[in-house]
Amino acid sequence: MNEKQPNRRKFLKESVATAAGIIITSAIPTEAVRASANTGLTPLSAPNILTKSTDTPRIKFSAIGLNHGHIYGQVEAVIRGGGQLVSFYAKEPDLAAAFSKRYPDAKVARSEKEILEDKSIQLVVSASIPDERAPLGIEVMKNGKDFMVDKPGITSLEQLDQVRKVQKQTGRIYSIMYSERLENRATVKAGELVKAGAIGKVIQTIGLGPHRINLKSRPEWFFDRKRFGGIICDIGSHQCDQFLFFTGSTKAEIVSSQVGNVHYPQYPLFEDFGDVVIRGDKGTGYIRVDWFTPDGLNTWGDGRLTILGTEGYIELRKNIDIAGRPGGNHLFLVDNKNTQYIDCSQEELPYGKQLVDDVLNRTQTAMSQEHCFLATEVALKAQKQAQQLKINT
Repeated sequence: MNEKQPNRRKFLKESVATAAGIIITSAIPTEAVRASANTGLTPLSAPNILTKSTDTPRIKFSAIGLNHGHIYGQVEAVIRGGGQLVSFYAKEPDLAAAFSKRYPDAKVARSEKEILEDKSIQLVVSASIPDERAPLGIEVMKNGKDFMVDKPGITSLEQLDQVRKVQKQTGRIYSIMYSERLENRATVKAGELVKAGAIGKVIQTIGLGPHRINLKSRPEWFFDRKRFGGIICDIGSHQCDQFLFFTGSTKAEIVSSQVGNVHYPQYPLFEDFGDVVIRGDKGTGYIRVDWFTPDGLNTWGDGRLTILGTEGYIELRKNIDIAGRPGGNHLFLVDNKNTQYIDCSQEELPYGKQLVDDVLNRTQTAMSQEHCFLATEVALKAQKQAQQLKINT
């Protein structure tokens, strides 16, 4: 038991670094990010980089479940949007202590029930263990609150049916934070360019989502696909979201999918590789996700997205331009006139504000509920239909 506690703390620290890389890297000086990668310090440990809201709060919100460091990026997004974090709850004392240190003004709730029954709270955010997220979201919605959850927000088709039913009954928001699109500045910019017709009609997306495994820091649930849903359900949900968004597809079918555990036999319930060929009513896509980012890379993963259009294409290097320009948020645009490079590090991140607007106005500007659920449904079906890949390494 004592051994698990330090591992959880280490996991939280390294998860926070991952979340920082996805959520706020571009808001931090490049030198600070590079230094953190070399020293082992996380960007979030640097002073004065957390969002400070000076305006009157627009909504009050709480956090339940702190099992992944993405919770910090989720909280920061809502604060940027005008939310006030008033309370939080975690079953794990060490996770609660770290979170309280980061947000000392937030009250430590005695139970989930205390937050659910607090009528002043309008939104709950969560990064609990993945298979616990949907049941929590159902309870949140039944208690008259909106819910924003880390991906994977749902880990089975059965959970998805239950969430859809309760969401329809209550009219509450169930938002899954697909941060590789919603909280990545280059991807936000790409969305603006595609909408403006910069590359014509989108034909295909190719989404690559490699991750560093940080093996020794991971908790037990990380290696059990029943808990995290499988690699396509988990990491691949990002790429499914981007495929639907950039092609404009409202229907999709899985042409083929495969998953495997090719390198970690000591964890028989784990998956370290997966890929998908997907066909929508307005485009096609290929997805590859894995846990094979080598330690020599100066970031957690060389995330890439290529968007092919009838009049050109866009390629994103989200986290790093290997052996090229420093930092992340790189966008390359090629059309019939020229080739451009666009530094997206100063682009606005609208998701947090849009979500708070939606909470207040009962709108769907941050993400339509239909899209949110469809992206998850596609990932879950690809996971369920996947053939088992066997590679001798």
